[in-house]
Amino acid sequence: MMSAEPVLWPATLIREAGGKKRHSAMQTPSPSETLAETQDRLPLEQQVARLQALLEATRQVHSTMRVNDVLTQAARILVRELEMDGALFISPASPEPLVSYGQVPPAPHRGCHRFPLLSRDHHLLAELIVAPPEQAVFSLYEQDFVEGLALQTAVALENATLHERDLEWARVQQDLNAARSLQQSLLPAAMPEIPGYSVAARSTTCYEVGGDYLDSVAMPDGSHLMVVADVAGKGLASAIVATSFRSALRSLAGQGLPLEEMAARMGRQHWEEGNEARRRYVTALFLRLKPDSGEIEIVNAGHNPPALVLPDDSVVMIEASGTPLGMLPGMSYAAETFSFQAGSRILLYTDGLTEVFCGEEEFGCDRLVEIFRDTPWAHSRDILDSIWETLGSFSLNAPQTDDMTALAVCHLDHATRAESARAVHSSQQEFVHP
Repeated sequence: MMSAEPVLWPATLIREAGGKKRHSAMQTPSPSETLAETQDRLPLEQQVARLQALLEATRQVHSTMRVNDVLTQAARILVRELEMDGALFISPASPEPLVSYGQVPPAPHRGCHRFPLLSRDHHLLAELIVAPPEQAVFSLYEQDFVEGLALQTAVALENATLHERDLEWARVQQDLNAARSLQQSLLPAAMPEIPGYSVAARSTTCYEVGGDYLDSVAMPDGSHLMVVADVAGKGLASAIVATSFRSALRSLAGQGLPLEEMAARMGRQHWEEGNEARRRYVTALFLRLKPDSGEIEIVNAGHNPPALVLPDDSVVMIEASGTPLGMLPGMSYAAETFSFQAGSRILLYTDGLTEVFCGEEEFGCDRLVEIFRDTPWAHSRDILDSIWETLGSFSLNAPQTDDMTALAVCHLDHATRAESARAVHSSQQEFVHP
């Protein structure tokens, strides 16, 4: 079997192209002679050898998709194969070296040759500094080779940078998806089923995670605590604060505190967490539903006013009794109690529902309250479906620009209760086998 031909490294091929060693007169054309003129008098075989040298070097720098490995491979070729004293890559944004190989004089790098590495759109990615051997002539052949290598290294560097950026983004996206799943798991799996009442909630984020929060906690006395909150800002930072808010709420809910005291404690705790938390203040609505007495109790901490629709279709907007939680120290709040008789309904929502736009026109609070009051549906889930459908039509189904959360509670009248009972009975009959 025939043995394989030995692989020629770039330096070997360049020497063959020149025909002699580095210091020969052959490799030192006259100052007036251009590289093209020098190439013209080279035999074809030697010109091919020079191209082979560059192709081999190109293959090596393109053999990896890691930024540091690309630069290290190029610097190694220059030092070990082209027999330069050293090679250094520096970033345009910092004087610190990206990669250094061999010996390079300290800045300002006297006697060295500089080669820019440019991106496809001509932005400077890095600069290559080459230190030739002391008292050696940097020939036109070597300069041409290094320029070609720098060009290919720039292409490989940009590709590797984009590849690493894609990998990093994929990792970030994976983390965000995990955070989204975790945040969704912290929301109530289902709203409470309370005889004579219909309760439903919906929350959608404009990013993977968001700062809106809702919760429902059954209290030992038979009442139900329901909360809708909105952390200032959007995205991951607000989502982290919302998770902290949930922990504080769940901790205090079990203590049976009055709503106003619960709000004050949560505001004080948020303030004491420091400046970063204060910038992420929380607007919140605390609602306690007392099914037996047909009453609701509400504390509004700097939030959008919830809409309470009474049986006669009159609307009460429940305004805030204090600033958002964590905005100011020592803030106190007041609770309001309302009769919530059959035929009443209430909507708690975040500003993502009112700040939907069609061009320059905002959907607004008045439209939202009007839809909530006038919808013919008696059940909360149907009402929220109608609201979300109306918002989508108004915005021409444009992407969300803010998190959107709403909670609706309806006290069903006797006719609606009877109709619901018949619907449930009919649905059960469909699954009865003869």
